[in-house]
Amino acid sequence: MSDFHNAAKNGLTTQQFEAVLRQVGAERYHNLHPFHHQMTQGALTKGQMQAWALNRYCYQSVIPRKDAMILARAEDPAFRAEWRKRIEDHDGADGWNGGIARWLKLATGLGLPAEDVIGERLALPATRFAVGAYLSFCTNRTLLEAVGSSLTELFSPVIIAERVPAMLAKYDYVTEDILAYFKPRPDQASRDSDFALAYVLAHADSPERQQSVIDALVFKCDILWAMLDALMHAYGEAGHIPPGAFRPEERG
Repeated sequence: MSDFHNAAKNGLTTQQFEAVLRQVGAERYHNLHPFHHQMTQGALTKGQMQAWALNRYCYQSVIPRKDAMILARAEDPAFRAEWRKRIEDHDGADGWNGGIARWLKLATGLGLPAEDVIGERLALPATRFAVGAYLSFCTNRTLLEAVGSSLTELFSPVIIAERVPAMLAKYDYVTEDILAYFKPRPDQASRDSDFALAYVLAHADSPERQQSVIDALVFKCDILWAMLDALMHAYGEAGHIPPGAFRPEERG
């Protein structure tokens, strides 16, 4: 695995810079995580699938909030016009007909009560800490770094293409209707990542700025990886479920 810490120390051409960003995803995106592999192999129990959906809701629900933080700091109206599409995608026109609502449909389709999912009180502490760290990063770091952290969307069509067919084929309780969240996401992610990539390529105009974007993308990959680490630790063979967190055997 590459060390990306000093990848831009001598400055990179635009092509080299983009290649490094794509290499970050190739080496560190969470489609490489063992939990994802177990999911696509059909090896997860229904309780583990429920735990994944419940915890991932915490991440889904924070996306429009972090995007609102980015919007508030952007001075360019054209940037804001493009970026706010992300909030509309997740919140929908009325707050409950977008991506968050479709993820809730996935979670309840797996048998979870809606109030447990929305309340997030049964989520793992590590999940909440990871999601909070992401929101804090996008709130407090530079606009360039915040945009750079979103570049994991470059790789999300890959994980969706692996995940959805496998879930439909290997879990008899999973239907296309339950997985409605994923249907628009490849096109949305491609649109958003094209814009974000063009932005960072144009604005990371020094070795220091290039490195800040690379580090931001590594950080975001680490967030997504840590969330799956937490799921494996709690719901894998070790079974170290922290107090107060979701327990599949108690929910059926």
